[in-house]
Amino acid sequence: MTPVILLAAEKESAQVTDWAARIGWVVGLGLFVALVYWLMREGWKWRGTLQGDLPALPTAPEPAGPARLTMSGRYHGSTTAGQWLDRIVAHGLGTRSRADLTLTDAGLDVVRPGATDFFVPRAALREARLDKGIAGKVLTEGGLLVITWAHGGKLIDSGFRSDRAAEHHEWVETLNDMINKTETEGAR
Repeated sequence: MTPVILLAAEKESAQVTDWAARIGWVVGLGLFVALVYWLMREGWKWRGTLQGDLPALPTAPEPAGPARLTMSGRYHGSTTAGQWLDRIVAHGLGTRSRADLTLTDAGLDVVRPGATDFFVPRAALREARLDKGIAGKVLTEGGLLVITWAHGGKLIDSGFRSDRAAEHHEWVETLNDMINKTETEGAR
């Protein structure tokens, strides 16, 4: 007996890609991503509208005086004091950026390339502390310098991270000493 070898009865061609369905899915996914992006942008603008009662940010006075401390690092945003997820976006306070901080006897000057600079007068400073997070940024414990200040009848927490994190402790001590002296002088 001779072995019988069965060969395929007929050849099949490779599956043909259904280009119309594939293009439809890609276009649909692209439209969905665009819709989500647009909704996020509208939400950001709406939050700014809701916070429209916040007055314009002060600018640094011309004779600010000699610098007590300087720091270069990142500005991570501002929130309503004590509510680390309630981001404030009005007047560009929600824009993350590089920042150069200068503390003088007049107050805290925050210079942000590519974003709105602002100044916190000495009388508006309320507290400085180390924390681990602010809206959109979470770090290790004590990795963020948070400065609480008053503006337009509202307390605001602003988060900064120095390029050299060891500077944070000196900033907290100096700012809190400065705030305590201001409160003591105001009580007289």
